[in-house]
Amino acid sequence: MSYTRKEFLQTSAILMASVVTGSSFILKKNKPLLAFSTIGCPDWTFKQIVDFAGQHGFSGIEMRGLHRELDLTRCEEFSSTQNINTTLSLMKEKGLKFTDLGSSAKMHFPEGAEREKNLSEARAYIDLAQKLKCPYVRVFPNEFPKGQDRNKTMKMVSKSLLILGDYARKRNVSVIMETHGDFSKSEDIEKVMKAAAHPNVGLVWDISNMWTVTKEPHAEVYKRLKKYIRHTHIKDAKLKGDKLEYVFLGKGDVPIFEAIDILSNDGYKGYYSFEWEKLWHKELAEPEIAIADYARAMKQHFKV
Repeated sequence: MSYTRKEFLQTSAILMASVVTGSSFILKKNKPLLAFSTIGCPDWTFKQIVDFAGQHGFSGIEMRGLHRELDLTRCEEFSSTQNINTTLSLMKEKGLKFTDLGSSAKMHFPEGAEREKNLSEARAYIDLAQKLKCPYVRVFPNEFPKGQDRNKTMKMVSKSLLILGDYARKRNVSVIMETHGDFSKSEDIEKVMKAAAHPNVGLVWDISNMWTVTKEPHAEVYKRLKKYIRHTHIKDAKLKGDKLEYVFLGKGDVPIFEAIDILSNDGYKGYYSFEWEKLWHKELAEPEIAIADYARAMKQHFKV
């Protein structure tokens, strides 16, 4: 079959377009949603945060305090409708979204004033998340108090999550419990989540938090918890006796990329959020170095 020059050029253009489209689809399909927690840059202004995120290819920001103020409801950027609109405009300008708001609310307390205080904090964060069009609010489980029955504690955590799930559902927000503190074993977390079955309750899989305590294989943890996982915390660390030394991604003892691959290969659609705990550990590298390195390491791993 022979082609005229015009037909040949038209056919070539179609083929080239399909190759480009196919390549773009592959890149888009494999491109991870990267975020970082503001716990890693406690002294940055909000504008510094969004500018840096935009410059380094991040898609989201996880709010865990601002200007060293951990209570986001007290931060000027979120203090009025006008300020919230300005904040959202800065995010939109850089193509960013809030991944979640990190509260300090703990769910393990028995009935009483401390329990109500923590539930109230979580509700205030849910209200703020609604205004910010942010899908999630993070809470902690968090401890197995001495003298309190272990199963009773887990039931209290589940009950708290259900209460908050009902509150969040009316505001188009979900509550996500982080694998944190004494709640590091997948069996315990699974029991809590089963008892807290609710469409607006999910889980933050903090991979290092769990692995450095239990050494459970990531595949086993994921198999137990995958239907609850909505968000992840990504970090690496070296184990030095009973202490941890946080290091850049891929430089520690945590098989972190193994967990990342398990998520990616199973079609995980959420964010991979870098948690560089600079606020708590002054000795850690500065955020402009550490957060940039995280973006580089993740892009290199995903080949994007």
